[in-house]
Amino acid sequence: MKSKNVIVVLMTVLPWLTVPFLGRTVFKRYFPATVFMSLYLLAEGRLAEKRKWWWFSYNVKPNVLGELPLIVGPFFIGSLWIMKYSYGKFGLYMLINAIVDGLFTYIGLSGFKKIGYVTLVRLSKHQLSLVFLIKTFVLYGAQVLYEKYFYTHPATQQETNHRMGHNS
Repeated sequence: MKSKNVIVVLMTVLPWLTVPFLGRTVFKRYFPATVFMSLYLLAEGRLAEKRKWWWFSYNVKPNVLGELPLIVGPFFIGSLWIMKYSYGKFGLYMLINAIVDGLFTYIGLSGFKKIGYVTLVRLSKHQLSLVFLIKTFVLYGAQVLYEKYFYTHPATQQETNHRMGHNS
């Protein structure tokens, strides 16, 4: 039990140690879509709990989803890294996600099951892969919408300031 707690804490905390290497601009650019996806995952977790798609024997606290450490740790930070290197290159984005999701589904999940963290119940690994595929499209779509309606690229902002006679 104690080693499972250590693994879960490390899984949650270690990805955050890479945030300084992302860069402030990258973090700000992809943060809103990643937060949206994290909220989506929380809702999906509630649905999965009701439909018994998977079962987390690990509880952070009563009434807190067992997948919360996965969401705020590797998923959140991993999404930022994937977006940093592949946003705007959709084929590469899909390839990276297929590799990462496949590694999680076919290797990581077995390790988590072995330590008693999570197990699939009414969902096969193939079905879980399809769930991941949907999330891949949702994250990319959220970023596209964010950039279309809210995000001003720093270079565009500098050009606008220059044309308006502002020096920055």
